[in-house]
Amino acid sequence: METQKAQKQRMKEYQFRCPDTLPGSDPSIGRRISCGDNHWNSKTVLLHGWKNDPAKYNASKGVYVGKKNLWLRKHVKLIAFMLGLMGFILLIDSLMMSIFDLRNFQHHLAQRKSTGLKEEDRDAYINEEKSPVMYDRLLNLASSALAEKEFKQESSRFLEEPYQQASAWKPCSDRKVPMNMGKFDKNNGYILISANGGLNQQRVAICNAVAVASLLNATLVLPRFLYSNVWKDPSQFGDIYQEEYFMSTLKDEVNIVKDLPLHLSSLDFEALGSLKLRCKCNFHALKFVPKIQQAGSLLVRRIRKYDAARRMLDKQLLGNFVPKNSSNKQDTSRGPSKYLALHLRFEVDMVAYSLCEFGGGENEKKDLQAYRETHFPLLIERLKNSSPISPTKLRKLGRCPLTPEEAALVLAGLGFKRGTYIYLAGSHIYGGESRMYPFTSLYPNLVTKESLLTSDELAPFRNFSSQLAALDFIACATADVFAITDSGSQLSSLVSGFRTYYGGGHAPTLRPNKKRLAAILSENSTIGWNGFEDRVKKMIEEGQRVRARGFGRSIYRQPRCPECMCKEAR
Repeated sequence: METQKAQKQRMKEYQFRCPDTLPGSDPSIGRRISCGDNHWNSKTVLLHGWKNDPAKYNASKGVYVGKKNLWLRKHVKLIAFMLGLMGFILLIDSLMMSIFDLRNFQHHLAQRKSTGLKEEDRDAYINEEKSPVMYDRLLNLASSALAEKEFKQESSRFLEEPYQQASAWKPCSDRKVPMNMGKFDKNNGYILISANGGLNQQRVAICNAVAVASLLNATLVLPRFLYSNVWKDPSQFGDIYQEEYFMSTLKDEVNIVKDLPLHLSSLDFEALGSLKLRCKCNFHALKFVPKIQQAGSLLVRRIRKYDAARRMLDKQLLGNFVPKNSSNKQDTSRGPSKYLALHLRFEVDMVAYSLCEFGGGENEKKDLQAYRETHFPLLIERLKNSSPISPTKLRKLGRCPLTPEEAALVLAGLGFKRGTYIYLAGSHIYGGESRMYPFTSLYPNLVTKESLLTSDELAPFRNFSSQLAALDFIACATADVFAITDSGSQLSSLVSGFRTYYGGGHAPTLRPNKKRLAAILSENSTIGWNGFEDRVKKMIEEGQRVRARGFGRSIYRQPRCPECMCKEAR
């Protein structure tokens, strides 16, 4: 057995056999690469010498561990400093990127002003060369705030409806009604309707016709859709909704036929000029045809990144095309990515009809006036016989459409992070890409049905505006959050009502009060970002309060009433 002196000598030889260890480290750290086999040979010798003496072996092990802990204690400040330095560098990088985005935006605007527009671009986006930033100071504050939020784990509380009372209301308008409210034996004739407008106006007209047919105990003929020179869409009822499903769902309340009897079909009708039931029609009877459900399912799957069957909303809108659960365990573990759908009503007709100004100067005024004279001659005549309201007053009254810039500021004020996926619904934005740049500079993950679906997948819907609108309806209704900029929009009203009906209290809709928002934005030059956030959040929270449907309110937008939904006792 070796003497204690010999063992100490072997220890010294082991420690100095490899001098190129890391500075400040104990001899057992950082040596595997620089010393190669010498490290393992020396360690083997030591263990061989001590294996027969447990007391000495345990004492040596304690020295080894103690030195390792001592190294950590000595360098804990250095480690903390390095971590802090890395975080500071990342923060500076994000801030520099924000400044770079703003510089790019200014350069982009300068280029747009110096270049002309093609004729077809001018038709689609009047005044595209003008896209002024109206709230540059707030945009800079928002950009900095979003950069800071990237290092925080918490998400916006507006991803959920804030009030538990919302989940107390359950969909039940498809329940059986009392016998005296159902059909009578005698038929009082036939009702034909011709619905005009876009998808959402047609949907409301259908449900109203169902209610009238029930009240009059008449047979409803499947509605016809009028061809509009504005929409240029020849789609009929069967191109958008499932006819047989519609008829069978309402068979206990209304007689519905596809066509008039032969003895009445030759009449020239072109020359002639129930609340439970409207809910059932809107929320249960109207189902999109399979090709629309399939394309809608593709939209949702591509935003959420992997196949995930979700809430009742998905099942009602997508039918048999609800995505199945993913078999990829890696995808399943990370869960579906949430997304926000935004209906941004900033099309040229909305902008022109509002009579507001959006910072584009004289060129903007001339373009919008020319558009009004061409498309809204009755508005021009009315303005000649009335006292004009200044654009400034209109904005204070909340009558101006929200710009993409204003919509982005609202989302930033609500705490949505820069990486939020946003689905943009609607038609061409007035001003085109340059007008959208303030929005995309804060929220670059912006997608549309045109960017998510291929040309071949969109081909069956080309030139059918109502069918394209149905895809927007699905993407907005199934979103985790739905944000609107115009409460008067039919699409926004129908989608928000659908989310209320089937969302189970977990499908929030964000409704900014344009009058209050105008007052907040009027303080652009002085308001601090924290103050801006607080006021925007209070504005949205008040719009999310759970209320039963008031008298005269739309049943399609506010279905929380005994005729449409059942409230659980809490």
